Amino acid sequence: MFHDSHPDLTTPRLRLRGWREEDVEPMAAINADPEVGRWLAGTATLADTEQRIHQYLYHWQERGFGLWAVEELETGRLIGRIGLVYHDDWTASQHDAEIGWTLAREAWGRGYATEGAHEALRWAFEERGLDDIISITQPGNVRSRRVMEKVGLTYRGQTQWRGFAQVWYGIERDEWERLPK
Repeated sequence: MFHDSHPDLTTPRLRLRGWREEDVEPMAAINADPEVGRWLAGTATLADTEQRIHQYLYHWQERGFGLWAVEELETGRLIGRIGLVYHDDWTASQHDAEIGWTLAREAWGRGYATEGAHEALRWAFEERGLDDIISITQPGNVRSRRVMEKVGLTYRGQTQWRGFAQVWYGIERDEWERLPK
């Protein structure tokens, strides 16, 4: 079931790659952390995580983009997920994809989300040809909001979505092209 059709992306410290069966348990441990779950829809079990990874793979097949498994180059250790998702139920703004990330708590504060998100955005605009990318989080998630700003997204608005107050940021391809490289 784990068929790796994702392009691998490499940054100075990270590899964004396709999902493997051996990723389920470490990703489940990340998803079970209450501090990680605080900014998502709560924590997730091993079975939930396995189902989500299958959904990530399906999304890649259906859309030609999706969420990558993220590993540290230095250790080869899975530290989370970064990538792009299209939300059929997002109605607050137009979008080709949302960029998002979930990293293990021990990986927080090291610039990994910014580094991986920047590379995923580059791929989305330059190689996949997407035009309009958003990022969504709860208003109190200051760390994620900072990452959004560091990779060039700007504040676009606030709404209720999936039972939570949410803020969203966005960037269009022409804005991306004007950013200093």
